[in-house]
Amino acid sequence: MTPERIGPYRILEKIGSGGMGQVYLGEHDETQARAAIKVLSASLAQEGGFVDRFNREIDAMRKLDNPHIVKLFESGMDGGNYYYAMEYVPGETLMAMMRREKRLPWQKAVEIAVQICQALKSAHDHGIIHRDLKPSNLLVAENDFIKLTDFGVAQVFASQRLTITGGIIGTAEYMSPEQAEGKRAGKQSDLYSLGAVMYTMITGRTPFSGSTAVEVIQKHRFGLFDRPSLFVDDLPKRVEETICRLLEKDPAKRFPDALVLLRHLEQIVRHEEFAEKGATKANTSPSAPDAVTMVVSGSSAADESAADGRPGIPGPATLMQGLMRAELEELNRGHWLSSLFNSLAVQLTLLTLVVGGGVWWFWPRPVSQQALFDKGVAAMEQQAGPGWIQARRESFDKLLANDPETWREQVEPYLNQIKLYELGRSSGVNRRKKGAAPESESERLLQLALHYRQIGDYTRAQRILNSLHQVLAGIEPRDAEQQRIFDLSAQSLKEWGESDAEQPDRNRLVEAALARADELAQDPATAEQARAIWSSLVELYGYDSSAAGYVERARSGLARLAPNE
Repeated sequence: MTPERIGPYRILEKIGSGGMGQVYLGEHDETQARAAIKVLSASLAQEGGFVDRFNREIDAMRKLDNPHIVKLFESGMDGGNYYYAMEYVPGETLMAMMRREKRLPWQKAVEIAVQICQALKSAHDHGIIHRDLKPSNLLVAENDFIKLTDFGVAQVFASQRLTITGGIIGTAEYMSPEQAEGKRAGKQSDLYSLGAVMYTMITGRTPFSGSTAVEVIQKHRFGLFDRPSLFVDDLPKRVEETICRLLEKDPAKRFPDALVLLRHLEQIVRHEEFAEKGATKANTSPSAPDAVTMVVSGSSAADESAADGRPGIPGPATLMQGLMRAELEELNRGHWLSSLFNSLAVQLTLLTLVVGGGVWWFWPRPVSQQALFDKGVAAMEQQAGPGWIQARRESFDKLLANDPETWREQVEPYLNQIKLYELGRSSGVNRRKKGAAPESESERLLQLALHYRQIGDYTRAQRILNSLHQVLAGIEPRDAEQQRIFDLSAQSLKEWGESDAEQPDRNRLVEAALARADELAQDPATAEQARAIWSSLVELYGYDSSAAGYVERARSGLARLAPNE
């Protein structure tokens, strides 16, 4: 039910709702100014943690004064409900715009990103990290003017109470990897989210998607996204490289802050505008006048000026005639060098020397086999990607074609790595486009193991791969395809080793969750929250033998609560 009044505001209509409560459009009694009134849910207001979060949002917004950030007017309490009034922005959210238009032109997406950078710079300068940047928190006003709102999950560095319990706050599709791991968010975390927003605006899809939030979060941590140019053919390389840099897993590899990114985006816009103007000018400029036509046209500027009755100032054509006449007279006087170079035989000789020298200079030198191998190894030392495919094509395949006896043993391990990379990517856009299936059952099982490892389920991946290897080991003789998968599975098991079983990131997350559940279980008012955490841990890790100790602790916690049900 929509209230008639909240504080000094007369409520006109309900305009939204969220996890913290309702949002209404109100009009101030004295100033008649319209405002968006956010009201904390009455049930939430009874819990101190939610009230603190509400107050932190207000404290954060009071510090911010930027045209691209929604302004806070006032706050208070009315009838036991906490509320605050903020600037009302007529229009729509960026999410609504994207649902309507599917994709935005890259120029418009970059323009919106520039405005978001200005908002983030202002927030970061005040020590505020938004932590939940997403299209639904970006309001699009008149003339596509962007305003950032909802600092409800912002972390205020100057505050006494910080979110340090390892809890995950944010929206899965736009969450940075460090937030997904429960680590403290920083400036680069907001920049990662901005990169995800840019990716979505330009391609019409999020970088990662999945059937559950947990799956999406795991992909942010470990997955590889498809490059935007796969979906947008005319996307400038500089824009694509910017998005890919923002979506780096390591925060240190992203842009250092919003100001640097802002200047970088502005430079991209200037560069692309300059290139576009240059191309337009080249296509529309008239051809230069033909000098020969000017000389032999039979009509000179001097003749025209004489016809007009003006003083006899020679025009361009007359000057050209005079210069050519003087040059001809000089040539007619002759010189031994001019006679030499006027010789047809000398000219042909010089032409032959010039052409031969050019061919010799630019003729590709043969590359030694060792140099080819070193080039391929250098490419394999980089992060897995298209460079590996290029290394196989330009180095390893050539070595095997020229001298297989010498190089097969050295090249084979790298070819296996490349094949594993291709199999790991086989569920990506290329295979989806072709509609291709695995070549064999053994390849399907290997792909399945690689898939589970990519999303962070190391135990299941190791179990499937080990079982596949054992099955193939028992087949004698193996055909060529079975032998290939057998060798690949053996190499994968060797490379993975025991490191995956440790899973330090998972252990930190689960330990923090168990500690929080133990704390909540001590108070009857929050016991249900503890039950929810323990039940979720059992559901998530009940199948994982390496997490058996954690699952047992969660089940013990549930058993302790059972008598109170």
